Amino acid sequence: MFSYCADPSTLDGLTWLSCYLTTGKHMGLYISVVTVLVLLAITAPVALLFGFAGAASARSRIAPLRWLGKGYTAIVRGVPDIAFFLFFVIALDQGFEWMRHKLLCSDWDQPIRQGNDFVVCDAAKLPLSSSPQWVHETYGFFLAVLTFAIVFGAFAANVLFGAMRAVPRAQMETAEAYGMSHRQAFWRIMVPQMWVYALPGLSNLWMVLIKATPLLFLLGVEDIVYWARELGGTKNARFTDYPHGDWRMWYFFALLVFYLAFTKVSEVVLDRIMKRLTHGQATAAGEAQRKAAA
Repeated sequence: MFSYCADPSTLDGLTWLSCYLTTGKHMGLYISVVTVLVLLAITAPVALLFGFAGAASARSRIAPLRWLGKGYTAIVRGVPDIAFFLFFVIALDQGFEWMRHKLLCSDWDQPIRQGNDFVVCDAAKLPLSSSPQWVHETYGFFLAVLTFAIVFGAFAANVLFGAMRAVPRAQMETAEAYGMSHRQAFWRIMVPQMWVYALPGLSNLWMVLIKATPLLFLLGVEDIVYWARELGGTKNARFTDYPHGDWRMWYFFALLVFYLAFTKVSEVVLDRIMKRLTHGQATAAGEAQRKAAA
């Protein structure tokens, strides 16, 4: 990174540290931080979309749709996250390859399931073996986002379902009495008001999502914890020019500071959103604001 880093044997003190922290391996650590932040930025709205669809389905007047919504939340919430992550990524990957195999390799005359092996034609593999490295990494990241969204979408569905039920039924009945259809009352009366009741639960879910990002290693994504363990350990083969002892404690301490700072910023932002939503509302939080203003 710096010109004076050409000969590490001549370095010491802060100069050595500046060169050590800018090695290619440390750049992988910094990129993994960005990867985690991008994952959270994409997963949160996608999981919220899954959650809203699940909650709306669970309230549906159509029985099969209602069973689907309740089954989604019950199944995903009832399975440990680690077990679901280990299973679902494999299932997603094989599901995509199976569909491509059926479309692209209609002349295939061998079974796809061959004992414990899952065999598809070369054209159906995802990603293709000839694809560049960034395609493989993007595909792994896509599977990670989808898996996180499905898992945490089930928890969001449960939160939103409770928030929908918390909106006074009398308001829905009044809207329908004024001529609104059930769908209009849902979108114009219930949905705008349910966020006040849902935000505390969604805030907790956001914190859990942040703490769950180390599970990325189960999906083959090199996350922050992976790099902290690798860089902090005594790895002279990895750091021929910058050997060191076991520094894992310091790397994990840096992770602790990072996650604490991130969750603190999240708490501040979510608290401000809550104040905006509850301003003037007939809720406990809105009442507390009125008393504080008085």
